[in-house]
Amino acid sequence: MMDMNTPTLSNITHVSVSPHIRHPRTTLSIMRDVVIALLPACAMGVYTFGFRAFVILVLTVSACILTEWIYEKAMKLPNTVGDLSAVVTGMLIAMNVPATLPIWMPVVGGIFAILVVKQLFGGIGHNIMNPALAARCFLLISFAGFMTAYPATIRTLFDGGETLQAMAGATPLAYVKAGGEIDIWQMIGNTHNGCIGEASPIALLVGGVYLLARGVIHIRIPLVYIGATIGFVCLIQALTGNADTLTATYLVAQICGGGLLLGGFFMATDYVTSPVTPWGQVVFALILGLLTALFRTIGNSAEGVSYAIIIGNLLVPLIERFTIPKPFGVSGKKGGRA
Repeated sequence: MMDMNTPTLSNITHVSVSPHIRHPRTTLSIMRDVVIALLPACAMGVYTFGFRAFVILVLTVSACILTEWIYEKAMKLPNTVGDLSAVVTGMLIAMNVPATLPIWMPVVGGIFAILVVKQLFGGIGHNIMNPALAARCFLLISFAGFMTAYPATIRTLFDGGETLQAMAGATPLAYVKAGGEIDIWQMIGNTHNGCIGEASPIALLVGGVYLLARGVIHIRIPLVYIGATIGFVCLIQALTGNADTLTATYLVAQICGGGLLLGGFFMATDYVTSPVTPWGQVVFALILGLLTALFRTIGNSAEGVSYAIIIGNLLVPLIERFTIPKPFGVSGKKGGRA
């Protein structure tokens, strides 16, 4: 007779639905880290553009939280406001608009992001594109004049002299594209025009390093994306006979003067809308770099990060289809036979 304490196949195995290995990190802990990482850039945005930037941040975050709460309450769904994902979406939307935008517009953007892009697709983890960037593109299409009217900086970290005064009303990226010259150290270290979240490259880098140190994101997508953008910009300019524009100032402006750092560290790395495979992430980042370079060099606008990431999001299922690793013992032949 078998001893009841003797291990058997039935009591040493446990069959359950995947995933079988779970990471101790929760959505709340990840989103909390993202909020912390965004705070330096938010603070510099408020410092640079004044109290109105703070009002936009507060109202947009509030709109996202309230929209999520009302929708889930109405649909009798579990409440997910506490996971801070709506807070992150609201912060990113606010950081992607100019401080002079009428305050009801980013509120509408927040409602659109949560209701249309997030909840109607099934909630967190089911959206097919980054909600904050979808909201920015929606606002840019609907209110192009307001979304491209960048205010002059109220204050800077240190004296910008005549250069920063000449830039009033344009981002450094647009100013350099039009043939202007800006001191490289002004570009890197000082605060400048643009959207609220683009005021300080240093603040964005501090937040990005924090996310890397905490293991929330991997360096793969930001590094390849930024490097690919610069590489493709150089290639396109050379092929179109504009190689003389490729000065150090021009290339630094491509990195620090627009939304590349904000997009590269905080939006292209979104878990839901980026590939999970390492090679898929590389391909994804290369596509983003190519699209951003094309929009910035050939397009009429000096920017292109938002549309590049949105298009890249839509290509993720296709990218993963061709970059997913083959199971051990499977040759990859039709039918999956070894």
